[in-house]
Amino acid sequence: AFGLRSCLAVTAVTVQTHSAVEHVKLVPSELVAAQMRAAFAANAVAAVKIGMIGTSAAVEAVGAVLVNRQVPVVLDPVLASTSGRNLLADDAINMLRHDLMPICRLVTPNLVELAAFTGSSPAADEEGACRQAEELSRTVRTAVLVKGGHAQGTRCVDVLLQPNQPAVRFEAPRLPRGMRGTGCMMASAIAASLALGASLEASVRQAKQHVFDALAGSKDIGPRG
Repeated sequence: AFGLRSCLAVTAVTVQTHSAVEHVKLVPSELVAAQMRAAFAANAVAAVKIGMIGTSAAVEAVGAVLVNRQVPVVLDPVLASTSGRNLLADDAINMLRHDLMPICRLVTPNLVELAAFTGSSPAADEEGACRQAEELSRTVRTAVLVKGGHAQGTRCVDVLLQPNQPAVRFEAPRLPRGMRGTGCMMASAIAASLALGASLEASVRQAKQHVFDALAGSKDIGPRG
């Protein structure tokens, strides 16, 4: 959709149905890092999107590869699958916040993830979510996009908070359907726009429209796909 080519570093092999993650096999951290180094060596990488990492060793390995790279990094800090399976070890949460988030251009937590990274309960409203996001942004010294997909209401509101800048809201109608992988799609689309030279705010706006259009144009083909 963005006219870009992607290079992948596999962090885990999963077994999934349409409704749940049934099994996860993590890739050794040294192999994750080797994949990343190979991608950087062979390509002119213009942006990086990080999703599921899994362990503290993998967090450390990914950070070591990225720490001196002059490319924007978008982190979708996946803690669990939509069906509730944990995808990040407990001891990796603090490492993700302290060691990896500060080298990112943007972190994109949902309300549950935001609460975990701030040691809080999930925010009950937008004001509470923004307070948590401001706290996280100050702590990690980078921008935070609070995703409102887990909230209620007829509008889906995402809020971008950048250090020393006013919050920016992005709204779209809440579609009457559930879909897995939208957070991954959103973070990937933001990274793609950043790779093409757009500002962070413009990248988020374009990505939100991209995800909305994809969901609105999707077809329900039944539980068996």
